[in-house]
Amino acid sequence: MDDPCALLLRRGCREIGLDLTGSEYTALLAYLALLVKWNKTYNLTAVRDPEAMVVRHLLDSLAIEPLVDGQRWIDVGTGAGLPGIPLAILNPDKEVHLLDSNSKKTRFLFQVKTALGLANMTVHHQRVESYQPQELFDVVLSRAFASLSDMVVSCRHLLDRDGVFLAMKGVYPQDELAVVEGLCMIDAVHAVDVPDLGEHRHLVQMKPLTA
Repeated sequence: MDDPCALLLRRGCREIGLDLTGSEYTALLAYLALLVKWNKTYNLTAVRDPEAMVVRHLLDSLAIEPLVDGQRWIDVGTGAGLPGIPLAILNPDKEVHLLDSNSKKTRFLFQVKTALGLANMTVHHQRVESYQPQELFDVVLSRAFASLSDMVVSCRHLLDRDGVFLAMKGVYPQDELAVVEGLCMIDAVHAVDVPDLGEHRHLVQMKPLTA
């Protein structure tokens, strides 16, 4: 019989509208198991309960999957690999980069990449300000930046000419949007429903204004 985490994940994915394969479920649960194990020593996330991790980390990441386009993505300040690892699992045809300056967290990310065989995922241990990619990205994604303006200023050099910023937020970020309107065109602010969470989530989609 499936364990509670597996049941919660399957039900949540159905509610999001994701039709996952058996191997994708297996990979997501293997990632969860590694996160639970490493978190005991490395303090990767303040969330300790595995079922809470399913909702707050896996489903929170997977809920934005239908809204992410393009071929080359980078998750900046990825931490424990969120949302980058769940998105990489579901999109083996996409090139997914994970960037973080914390060496403990990037060691964990390398372990996940190896254990799950995620050939489409690349890990970078570097500060975003000093990271200079050989090729720019279609999507710069983050759920870790303190503000939209910080994200734009710090990550503008990573974005391709036609690329987009995708910023994961909680409540509708009215004040942050007002600050960033002189820097970016706001394409959309998507309300995101995360099953079993009971909290507001939004995904801000924006493009830098050209000089």
